[in-house]
Amino acid sequence: MVFESKLLCKIIDFIHLISNQLYKSKYLPIFKRLGSHTVFALIALIVIGGATRVMEAGLACPDWPLCYGSFLPFSHMNLRVFLEWFHRLDAFLVGVLILFKFALSIIWKKEIPKWLPKTYSLLLFLVIVQGSFGALTVINLLDSYTVTGHLLIAFLLLITTISINQNLENNEREEPLIWWRLLLFVPLLLTLIQSFIGVRLSSTWSAHICLSFNNQCLILNIHKLFAFPISFSILLIIATAFYKRNLFIKNWKYLSSLILLLFSQIVLGVLSLKTNLNEPIFIIGHQLNASLFIAILTTLIFRNPSTNKVINHSLNSQMVGINS
Repeated sequence: MVFESKLLCKIIDFIHLISNQLYKSKYLPIFKRLGSHTVFALIALIVIGGATRVMEAGLACPDWPLCYGSFLPFSHMNLRVFLEWFHRLDAFLVGVLILFKFALSIIWKKEIPKWLPKTYSLLLFLVIVQGSFGALTVINLLDSYTVTGHLLIAFLLLITTISINQNLENNEREEPLIWWRLLLFVPLLLTLIQSFIGVRLSSTWSAHICLSFNNQCLILNIHKLFAFPISFSILLIIATAFYKRNLFIKNWKYLSSLILLLFSQIVLGVLSLKTNLNEPIFIIGHQLNASLFIAILTTLIFRNPSTNKVINHSLNSQMVGINS
């Protein structure tokens, strides 16, 4: 009886192991691939949204969700209409990707980790909220708070998607360093606040009023001052990683990218002010850098720098146990 009980336990363990191997070989690569596509689509969505704002194309399509009553408004097409139309198209593709991942997580619910369907349902909810804010930006004629909320929800979508991707990568790794996560969370939060101030700056025309008439400069000054704590927190992270040599070795690509983005972001910010915000390429580049900044910081937060667990030959050991 005892032998049969032990044998049954070993068989159950073996079935769980086979199921886990099937998940890693079949389902996991699909979710990873879809997750990568979603991240690229979201960064493109944020950048195109910034270009739409800079080019004053937010109301180029007077109706929603169609543009001039059609899916593809050939008769009204110009640069501004194209930007707003393409922004909506990219948002639609992001929604389809996330809906597809959610549907797959429901279909494969028994074969995948329990947290995946729940997290994809959160993503789907954020997409619905994001679409609602997109409609409100048109209905409310580019109200500043609506535009700001629209961008921040896009950043939340990006952060959530990257966290899911990293959790899929870290399926067999130990718990990460909590202090390292907290250290990285500081510049991420500061960058989100900086982006909030930046959108308020552009959507209320405060920057143009300040540069042209030296009036209403408070928001612009706060935006510039926020560059100092962000820069300090990034440099502190780099210094800490150098001190903890192992951290820098395992994350050097991401950390090097952070330094490059930090300096280029400062340069683009200075150039934008020097040209009185008349060069869209600098402002759009500024928005792109902010998106990449948030993406890399989120990746570092949820990326596990610890070593893998010792799991080699686990399948063979289970087979040996059953045979014994």
